[in-house]
Amino acid sequence: MKTITCCLLLAVFMASCYSTRRSKGGGQTSAPAIRETNPADVVLPEGYTAEVVASGLNFPTAVCFNEEGVPYVIEAGYSYGEVFTLPRLLKIVNGKAQEVMKGKENGPWTGIAYHKGNFYIAEGGQKEGGKILRVTPEGKQTVLLEGLPGNGDHHVNGPVIMNDHIYFGTGTVTNSGVVGPDNAAFGWLQRFPGLHDIPCQDITLSGVNYESEDALQKNNGAKAVTGPYLPFDSASSEGMVIKGKLPCTGAILRVPLQGKEVQLVAWGLRNPYGLAESPEGKLYVTENGADVRGSRPIWGCGDVLWEVTEGSWYGWPDYAEGKPIHLFKRPGGKPIRKVLQQQPGEVPKPVASLAVHSSSNGIDFSTNEAFGWKGEAFIAQFGDMAPGVGKVLAPVGFRVVRVNVASGSVEDFMVNRGKKNGPASRLGTGGLERPVSVQFDPNGQSLYVVDFGILQMTDDGQSRPVQNSGVLWKITKKAAL
Repeated sequence: MKTITCCLLLAVFMASCYSTRRSKGGGQTSAPAIRETNPADVVLPEGYTAEVVASGLNFPTAVCFNEEGVPYVIEAGYSYGEVFTLPRLLKIVNGKAQEVMKGKENGPWTGIAYHKGNFYIAEGGQKEGGKILRVTPEGKQTVLLEGLPGNGDHHVNGPVIMNDHIYFGTGTVTNSGVVGPDNAAFGWLQRFPGLHDIPCQDITLSGVNYESEDALQKNNGAKAVTGPYLPFDSASSEGMVIKGKLPCTGAILRVPLQGKEVQLVAWGLRNPYGLAESPEGKLYVTENGADVRGSRPIWGCGDVLWEVTEGSWYGWPDYAEGKPIHLFKRPGGKPIRKVLQQQPGEVPKPVASLAVHSSSNGIDFSTNEAFGWKGEAFIAQFGDMAPGVGKVLAPVGFRVVRVNVASGSVEDFMVNRGKKNGPASRLGTGGLERPVSVQFDPNGQSLYVVDFGILQMTDDGQSRPVQNSGVLWKITKKAAL
């Protein structure tokens, strides 16, 4: 009994200490927002070298290659912090970026794939809704799919080409299923007051509702009561059925290369960001875990890597990391209740668990023994956006990791040099800022790392991105002597 009492007291003490300590996220810095690069400031496994291929890029998010191995980069056209620019497709030649085509103010462009003479781009859809674009090398654009959910917290992600289909992800509108004041802080709730999450199949609600401040100021200071999968200030009731439809949020979808009817692959994913095909022909996806914010905050939820099984439900919004949501209660907070009356399916176990708030995003697989770690997944970790997503006591992410998908082990591959972790602007070095995606070249001998650039965070959770601070890195293995 004495041992149990001591453990309980220790747990209470630790929770109290955590709740009173100040957040120290990687972007929470007063350091000058100046970007310099120096490959010597990154640490790689022995025998590997880094070089800067291009710099001065404006919110770059992904890279792909044509048949000749020429790299093409997309610039997002949007960053958290409500900064809108025009997304662009760029050809990188001798370190210089040549514009191929320019999109509309409907970013972010989050991913790109090249297949049989065409580029395929995921347009996030912050203003007009998400789209899948096909672009020729000359810059001629065709909209293959539009009207996809992408106006909320998360966007249309991907794509990857498999079996003559375009696979892509749709992120959820909200953090954990309920529209709240945090979505007003993101900026989109004022633009789209009726926006909410859409299930892929019919669901039945448990009747749980959440009271918050009236972020839209509709009721003269009265409180708003909001249920899951419903517009802001709309209450649910026990047994309420929400009809599923396509396209939906929090899902992996696909469409034939010709752009016909959209099809469901899997759902119950909060933000399925990076998609990649393994050398064995399996589809994998990174999922960004829930944040400690909004009317239904989720605490201590890490990002994960999933193997995608067609027809599966991965648990959101009542599971995280494959575990029941009640396990992720904030210290001192109220218990988290399930919002679904019935579970749509059995929840699988993730391939690997990644760090809480690491924002583990773009992914690719090594396919060449000459580079090493053939069959392992390489994942870009954008880094925490604390305190807006929740508090961290030290910077998390800001690196590239590799994952053995058979064992689930996670190891660092590319990190900033120094005794402390964080982005280069915080450390005062010329290393990584925010790696957002990775891609091997066509022969698998070099790994390209897309570095979004400087994104600082204020103490009240606002994002401050620095334009034209993005970088494209190249990692190669030195030939044996």
